Amino acid sequence: MEQGRARVAEPGAKLGVPPSSRLRSPPVLLSGSPQVRLPLAALLAAACTAGLVLSPAHAADVPVDHDRALREQLQELTDAPGGPPGVIAVLKRGPRTEVFRAGVAGTGTDRPIEATDHMRIASTAKAYSGAVSLQLVDRGKLRLNDTIGRVLPRLPRAWHRVTLRQLLNHTSGLPDYSADPEFLDLVSANPRRHFDSRRLLDFVAGEPLMFRPGARYSYSNSDNIAVALMAEAVTGRRYEDLLAQLVYRPLHVRSTSLPQGYRMPLPYMHGYDVTPPDPPEDVSEVLSASGVWASGGIISTPKDMTAFIRGYAGGKLITDRTRRQQRNWVNGASEPAGPGENKAGLAIFRYTTRCGVVYGHTGNFPGYTQLVAATPDGKRSLTFSLTTQVNKTNKPALLKRLRAVEENFVCALLRNR
Repeated sequence: MEQGRARVAEPGAKLGVPPSSRLRSPPVLLSGSPQVRLPLAALLAAACTAGLVLSPAHAADVPVDHDRALREQLQELTDAPGGPPGVIAVLKRGPRTEVFRAGVAGTGTDRPIEATDHMRIASTAKAYSGAVSLQLVDRGKLRLNDTIGRVLPRLPRAWHRVTLRQLLNHTSGLPDYSADPEFLDLVSANPRRHFDSRRLLDFVAGEPLMFRPGARYSYSNSDNIAVALMAEAVTGRRYEDLLAQLVYRPLHVRSTSLPQGYRMPLPYMHGYDVTPPDPPEDVSEVLSASGVWASGGIISTPKDMTAFIRGYAGGKLITDRTRRQQRNWVNGASEPAGPGENKAGLAIFRYTTRCGVVYGHTGNFPGYTQLVAATPDGKRSLTFSLTTQVNKTNKPALLKRLRAVEENFVCALLRNR
């Protein structure tokens, strides 16, 4: 592939690749791409009280001490084969906040994860592009039926019929740039390569749509790149600036950013590749965020994520009219799947559990797995973060177990106290 077409900028020598002595062969998946498998060696080289489910296989009677049972389940996740070195869950009911955690923020230390530790939020970043674009709908800058052809005419003519609505609920049919072999080759050759984030769709510009727009659901990282480009086109402002104006400031989040490089701000929870029998390997700063951008590049903290999902799911950022459009659900699961039955809305998912409904988003990225969810009024929320990547392709059994634990936390969130 010619670098001119992809607009790839080479990093300086100081962005060197980690030593080859640390390379491994097990696969790692990029954020939200269940079918995209990259060898880690390549990446590094170049009824709420009805019962708490203690494992995916069975349910148990309600323990006397609900909080202790939840903490034990987090510990079980860290002890499971391929489980994370650390996990934190933040439950917030009105003004009351409870923090549950197990494991450590970094191997070789005894420091617990704090709610103010930074982390890669992976595909939960897609909810942020939804927060931006839906506010622009409210302000008359965009319409949900606006097409790529009208707003982004430079993109391939074959994609011109795709609407903003279809991008936001993953029914667009856009080919996923993060699955493109040329993109993967470049990432494998140098994981810290700096990409021109606004030209990521160039990797699939020669490909037709995968299906007729609106015909079916198919999760694609390309969708939210296009959403961010639309937001920039109609405002004349950088997406990063729109995030600050429309999301960070109204919700008073102060430790959230969308970087271009691979560095993590301090303090942070370290993310790991956990592939037994090898010891966990730190992959926190392996990949440049420029290659995922609006589809998964945001860095935040559990505290900030809690503030975000309460405002976003609770409708604080958008009008009731737009919110009704956001909640036109289609069949489709987030990636990885969240607790209970999943349905897709406009940059948000509905999770119907045995204890009730919450709205939110999930995400996974090398070193991290995320769930953020809140009640429809935004008054109760859950932020659930693991320091390893878990999805249906790399760790299906652990994902099944994780979803059961997440559902138990949702039940705890919804339980009357």
